[in-house]
Amino acid sequence: QVIDGCAALDRPIADDELTDVLTVFADYADAKATWFLGHSRAVADLAAAAAREYGLPADQAVTVRRAALVCRLGTIGVSTGIWNKLGPLTASERERVRMVPYLTERVLARSPHLAALGGPASMVYERLDGSGYPRGLTGSMLPPTARILAAAQMFRALGEQRPHRPAIEPDERARILRAEVTAGRLDGDAVAAVLAAAQGRRPRKRAQIAGLTARELDVLALLVRGRSTREIAQALGISPRTAGSHVEHIYTKIGVHSRGSAAVFAMRHGLLPDEDQSAKIG
Repeated sequence: QVIDGCAALDRPIADDELTDVLTVFADYADAKATWFLGHSRAVADLAAAAAREYGLPADQAVTVRRAALVCRLGTIGVSTGIWNKLGPLTASERERVRMVPYLTERVLARSPHLAALGGPASMVYERLDGSGYPRGLTGSMLPPTARILAAAQMFRALGEQRPHRPAIEPDERARILRAEVTAGRLDGDAVAAVLAAAQGRRPRKRAQIAGLTARELDVLALLVRGRSTREIAQALGISPRTAGSHVEHIYTKIGVHSRGSAAVFAMRHGLLPDEDQSAKIG
């Protein structure tokens, strides 16, 4: 009904616009919980670079990037309470989480143009030995695009803080991925490509936008991760009053009134620090 009432929306998306559209999908899925803000964008960048290291043709590298952007759409179907839970998940909660790839595939299947991405996107948690989910696919069933995406997603996720654990340093992440290869769960060539791509990426410098100062960018990064004013002050070594003033100035400068809107603004403008930079701030 919205599309029917707005002529500007009633048009097909050209292929050269599709990646930008899927990036909006990615931000929407990642906004489900503060732990995941910017995750899909980062996985897409890493996976696309790894695809080139692996030697995939350009069109398949584009497919890897697009599949990475939408591989978490199914998280929308899982309660935020599960994503934010500090303790161990119950059996039923774990089963719900394992439904994410299936839900992702079902969302994408509703559009013939996006259905082709449903395959690799839904295989992000499959493993070569059949121990993955949701279908327990084995090696011969997993194309290179899915193998690269699985390795890139794991490497990035391990470098991000979660309710039950801190972020893990790059060297330890590399060790974990190589152990997964030895155990027969991840593809060795895909892991090598991901690690080479990760090593070759320089820390991204956050853009200066909307008149935000360097300190305000640090405050914004903590704010959208769900930190309270007191926690922001403690992390940055400033007073709670000063932290509160920074938050007010940030909202005014970027023209929003809520933490959620600030998070979307930060993702779309590349204002979230890379994992190593984030650890230094937090």
